[in-house]
Amino acid sequence: MSIEKSNRSFLSRPGVASVVTAFVGVVVLMFIFAYMNPNFIRPNNLMSLARSICPYLLVGIGQGIVCITGNIDLSIGSVLGMSAMISATLVCSGVNVILAIVIDLIACLSVGLCNGVLVGKFKLPPFIGTLGTMTICRGIAQLVNNNYNTGDIGTGGLKDLFRDLFYYGRVGYLYYGVIICLLVWLVFYYIMSYTATGRHIYAVGSNVDAARLSGVDVFKTTTIAYTISAFCSFMAGLITMAAAGMGSMQAGMSYEMYGVAAAVIGGISTLGGSGLLVGVIAGASVWAILQNGLTLANVPVAMRNIIIGVIVVACVLFDILRRSGIIGKKKTA
Repeated sequence: MSIEKSNRSFLSRPGVASVVTAFVGVVVLMFIFAYMNPNFIRPNNLMSLARSICPYLLVGIGQGIVCITGNIDLSIGSVLGMSAMISATLVCSGVNVILAIVIDLIACLSVGLCNGVLVGKFKLPPFIGTLGTMTICRGIAQLVNNNYNTGDIGTGGLKDLFRDLFYYGRVGYLYYGVIICLLVWLVFYYIMSYTATGRHIYAVGSNVDAARLSGVDVFKTTTIAYTISAFCSFMAGLITMAAAGMGSMQAGMSYEMYGVAAAVIGGISTLGGSGLLVGVIAGASVWAILQNGLTLANVPVAMRNIIIGVIVVACVLFDILRRSGIIGKKKTA
């Protein structure tokens, strides 16, 4: 199998139709919720909406890249919670903010490397391997501050800079946190679209045996995907901690589902080998818009969860049916 860089235009690439559909869905939802409640399109709400998309976008990027390899990462939410708790606990203990972030980054990347070894080297089913690290990371998040949430990280100096940079600060109508997330997305979009690493990730997800025969280091590629996922969870954890001003042991709960939702709604296949990171922006936006719009519409939490769950299942089912040829199969004369 050849893994040469494609020269096709963007519009002719597989997955573009799914991305366009996802963005159409974003526009439709915006119109629906604006009609239901005019407050939805007020500048302050739209600013808050854009900021709320950030954690979903980050975990969607990480989960999306792992899904493209044909795997899944159930540890995303727990790594996010661990990231928030480690950084907050260190800062509250008097550790320099920058040093706390570096220690936090090393801890989170270690989880990504561990996932890569378990799945890529020892061939553990990704569901089992990352389920184990999910439980371990949630335990670490609980233990770092002796089973207590942290207190407020405080103010002054680098602490104010950190909170402004990741959550409160803005230029005009755009929060710095949104800019940071878009920069992270751009970096990984470039990697996935224009580098050998990105092509190898797609190749492993398309056909792992063919990729191996073509000279792709499957273990290395799988580990890179899981490490990227851990990095994205680390960033989402910092945003969560900056927003709350403290560390919460419950941070990141259910975010593994949010990551899958952002990826599959954006057109990334859970079966591996296809999907574009452009779609993750739409997928994360759909998720955040649903949460925001249904809240403004006073829809009960239980009903919101049901609606969103049905959408996720429908997207995954559609992808499976499409890949199997049941949907979109051309009839022959």
